[in-house]
Amino acid sequence: MGDQESLRKIITTLAVKNEEIQNFIYSLKQMMQNVEANSSRAQEDLENEFQSLYALLDELKDQMLMKIKQDRASRTYELQAQLAACAKALESSEELLEAANQALGTANHHDFPQAAKQIKDSVTMAPAFRLSLKAKVSDNMSHLMVDFAQERRLLQALAFLPVPSTPEIDLAESLVADNCVTLAWRMPDDDSKIDHYVLEYRRTNFEGPPRAKEDQPWMVVEGIKTTEYTLSGLKFDMKYMNFRVRACNKAVAGEFSEPVTLETKAFMFRLDASTCHQNLRVEELSVEWDATGGKVQDVKAREKDGKGRTASPANSPARVVQSPKRMPSGRGGRDRFTAESYTVLGDTLIDGDDHYWEVRYDRDSKAFGVGVAYRSLGKFDQLGKTSASWCLHLNNWLQVSFSAKHANKAKVLDVPVPDCIGVYCNFHEGFLSFYNARTKQLLHTFKAKFTQPVLPAFTVRGRQSRAPPP
Repeated sequence: MGDQESLRKIITTLAVKNEEIQNFIYSLKQMMQNVEANSSRAQEDLENEFQSLYALLDELKDQMLMKIKQDRASRTYELQAQLAACAKALESSEELLEAANQALGTANHHDFPQAAKQIKDSVTMAPAFRLSLKAKVSDNMSHLMVDFAQERRLLQALAFLPVPSTPEIDLAESLVADNCVTLAWRMPDDDSKIDHYVLEYRRTNFEGPPRAKEDQPWMVVEGIKTTEYTLSGLKFDMKYMNFRVRACNKAVAGEFSEPVTLETKAFMFRLDASTCHQNLRVEELSVEWDATGGKVQDVKAREKDGKGRTASPANSPARVVQSPKRMPSGRGGRDRFTAESYTVLGDTLIDGDDHYWEVRYDRDSKAFGVGVAYRSLGKFDQLGKTSASWCLHLNNWLQVSFSAKHANKAKVLDVPVPDCIGVYCNFHEGFLSFYNARTKQLLHTFKAKFTQPVLPAFTVRGRQSRAPPP
């Protein structure tokens, strides 16, 4: 019984091995067919390329020969015209010479003075004395000589296209912000043969190197001509995105770059309605003036990790760190803003790392402010008027002013007021920077020493009355 079982196992093993060998034989035959087809295609492409070179050389040869022929015809025409003029002048001069000799033989005749005068006048007007005896053109054709030594060396260096090198993704110049990802890369060496790049990306919930098996497929972007590409209109519904890129010439694609994983988790805080002034109406991501109604101020938040680089959303790497802890719902131990403090706070504390968010506002508001504040900011305190808050403040009422405010001190900003303001907070380093979110122009930077966690803070006041259109 044991021998039969062993024999069955041997039979099974042999059957599996035979199937593997048969599959490999089929694969080898398929590869032989592919070699035949691909080599025929490569040979056809090579012959087409050389025929194209031959045609180009023939065309250039015909053009250059035509130039020589045209130059020869032009010079020949000029020399023939000058030769004809000289022959005519010589004939006229010989006739005058003969006439002068005859007149000299009749020197004693009474008509001699008149004949001599006529000859003298004829000599003065003779073509021979008005003719230039310098050739109008040169017989030197050296300007039409060629030296194709350099081109010959280039032709001798013709070879099959090399496989492009592998690009290297530059994380420091890559950026995740506002539902967009800008990915930058560089080549390890110059390659003039590169025709385009192919970028692939996919969403994932796993940090670290891309896994072999993923639920999400690779999405492909082809035909990229530069070493930077921006994916816009993305929906960050998963925590991370994998990226890889490869270079292509007209014949072959190189290897994919080492994949990178970028975190797309944004600093998505909400507005804490329990803190807002009674004249403000708050939704999760917007606040509007409640007394007269008005357009909504959208507060879009985006965060990214600075990794010790310059405090700028344009320069921060694309990786981000975990968001700070969200404050519990409800008042959380503080009173609602009141009186002249038309303020609302965000619901998420910033107590470390780097954070960035963007704010759009209604230009018809009488006043608008954006910044950060301690949660202990007094209920009567306006943004920027105490040491517990820092902000940019726009006053549209009566006279327009745009200023940076802290501790009741204001610095007027001599810059155009953007329609979208980016706020970058480096808590540990004490940087609070404001940017034009469209152009990344730095508007102002506060250097502070935060002694407690801060919250995003906003001020909205009124809406300007406008005369009805005529």
